[in-house]
Amino acid sequence: MASDPEVVVFTDQSDWHTAAVLEALDRRGVAASAVNLADCAFAIGDGRPGVALAGCGGRLPRGVLVRTIGRGSFEQVTLRLGLLHALAALGVVVCNSARAIERCVDKSMTSFLLARAGLPTPATWAGESPVEAQDQLTRAETDLVAKPLFGSRGRGLRRLAPRTTLPDDGGEGGVWYLQNYVGADRDWHDLRALVIGDRVVAGMTRWGVGWVTNRHQGARCEGMEVTPALAGLAVAAARAVGAVHAGVDLIADRAGRLTVLEVNSMPAWSGLQAVTPASIADALAADLLDRIAGHG
Repeated sequence: MASDPEVVVFTDQSDWHTAAVLEALDRRGVAASAVNLADCAFAIGDGRPGVALAGCGGRLPRGVLVRTIGRGSFEQVTLRLGLLHALAALGVVVCNSARAIERCVDKSMTSFLLARAGLPTPATWAGESPVEAQDQLTRAETDLVAKPLFGSRGRGLRRLAPRTTLPDDGGEGGVWYLQNYVGADRDWHDLRALVIGDRVVAGMTRWGVGWVTNRHQGARCEGMEVTPALAGLAVAAARAVGAVHAGVDLIADRAGRLTVLEVNSMPAWSGLQAVTPASIADALAADLLDRIAGHG
């Protein structure tokens, strides 16, 4: 591995996804390495570049692909996002940007930006007041789904019936994120579209064993035809949050209309790759290198 990589893949774990992207870059003759953001730092003054990346020989790469930023304290995550902001300010191509990651990690901001862009998304309420949250549940005409604001992989989701009593656990981290349930009562499934650049490169249907249709909760993945309508909605959802690549989760509501549930700026794709003939890692590598070339 070259000591001064042209491209860095930020990840906190050496997983299959990272290896696939590094291999795709290597096939293109691009020196690349995996780096943990936790091993990086701000280095300011005394002729230093402002940011020091582990294993980069004191130089900055031309581009970075953010696979994961890793778990950590509020201070640690803030520092890592700050490093991504700084790299972009120093002229490094960062995919996805810190701003896009911040918008997607916070589900309430994702919902706000989707609605502001005029895209179909479930009615949502998010706040800290249990009194207001109870009022939302009391006045609801359909089930509400309580989600962790920073959750992933379908963990921590709860379906609450209208006019019932709100759980007294204070919500997730003191925040209630409540969203209208728009799925079916049987044959549970949703759709995942992977956006890279301005197109959907792959899509799948996730068939759940229950109403939570996430692969990590036992859902079965099946390849699907990506229609122009679905592709257009998924690309628009990624643009709404400023992501250049994203996993967009959609579902058909009870009237059959496609609705955007979430946008993931650091999506895994092993399940999707298993039902897709094209190499997702190759598509990610090619898109990043095109952006680097266009950046000058």
